[in-house]
Amino acid sequence: MVSNVQVVIDCADPARLCDFWSKALGYQLEPPPPGFDSWEAALSAWSIPEKDWNRMSAAVPPDYQPGIGGGARPRLLFQQVPESKAVKNRVHLDINAGGTRADSPEARWEKVVAKVAELEAYGAERLKESEEYGSRWVVMADPEGNEFCVH
Repeated sequence: MVSNVQVVIDCADPARLCDFWSKALGYQLEPPPPGFDSWEAALSAWSIPEKDWNRMSAAVPPDYQPGIGGGARPRLLFQQVPESKAVKNRVHLDINAGGTRADSPEARWEKVVAKVAELEAYGAERLKESEEYGSRWVVMADPEGNEFCVH
């Protein structure tokens, strides 16, 4: 049986990181549950103290359906943790901005460079460029230092 999957990212500021990754991937903030016009209304109704409203935040693909999922793209859940990031992540996200090998390497690289500039404007940091076996990519860090690649 196939199961839906979500990617959980530990962080200090879930709302900020959720906003960054929503922009980076074309995702959106997960809509509030049925019967509520906002997350604030839902959290208030559930008696969650306002100081805890930023303990979690979720980003979902545009085609996401609660209880069903979003097709081939996973839900991202950002959860607040007390410790800061200390070492390189063991798992990271790759953003395929360059398209397919049907395009020329130069055309793919132009798309990668454009996406990197967009992500820098959202708060990401370029760490290094790499090339291996005919593939070229940029290693970046999100606003909390989590590494990811753009290829």
